[in-house]
Amino acid sequence: VTIGLIGACVVAFIWQYITGVNQSASDFGMFPAAIAANNEYYRLFTAMFLHGSLLHIGFNMYVLYVFGPQLESVLGHLRFAVLYLLAGLGGSIASFWFSDPYVVSVGASGAIFGLMGAYAVVGRRLGMDTRQAIGLIGINLVLGFVLSGVDWRAHIGGLVVGALVAAIMAYAPARNRTLLQILGVLGVCALLVALTVLRDHQLTVLLASSLP
Repeated sequence: VTIGLIGACVVAFIWQYITGVNQSASDFGMFPAAIAANNEYYRLFTAMFLHGSLLHIGFNMYVLYVFGPQLESVLGHLRFAVLYLLAGLGGSIASFWFSDPYVVSVGASGAIFGLMGAYAVVGRRLGMDTRQAIGLIGINLVLGFVLSGVDWRAHIGGLVVGALVAAIMAYAPARNRTLLQILGVLGVCALLVALTVLRDHQLTVLLASSLP
């Protein structure tokens, strides 16, 4: 799954350069106003596979390559894929809520922060050394507030959702573990859907009130 996700992001980045980085971001990036005005919910998903530069995709794919295989080997392929996608969506939804509605953003950073948060949670559960993950989280959270053009909201959203999903998977009691994990993940999905619907309604009202 890790290699597949890296491959998907690389292919998407090549396509961006063929079609135009700015144009692809405008069409498929995280654009709150477009989601609310045109019901373009696919942006919550597609934005996490797009990037703005070689440095941007390079850093994200490096972290995915470092932490992904370890988490995937512990959680299994399906649980890891679910964790990654939900963390990415959590980042997109946080950006949907708290970013400027007219600013477009792209990147797998929400999912990547989710993986780092998950690694810290799962590592603590298994007695692993999590200092590298915690250090990266701290450094990059700070950079998100210092550097311009960084969507720190997506970072925090992905981190929270990734850590939450990882906790559900790692700390579920042995008895009925799979059922409890499924119910917990479905609960997170329901929360993300509810947050999306609520923010969509708020933005729709806001955009309508701003019309001349």
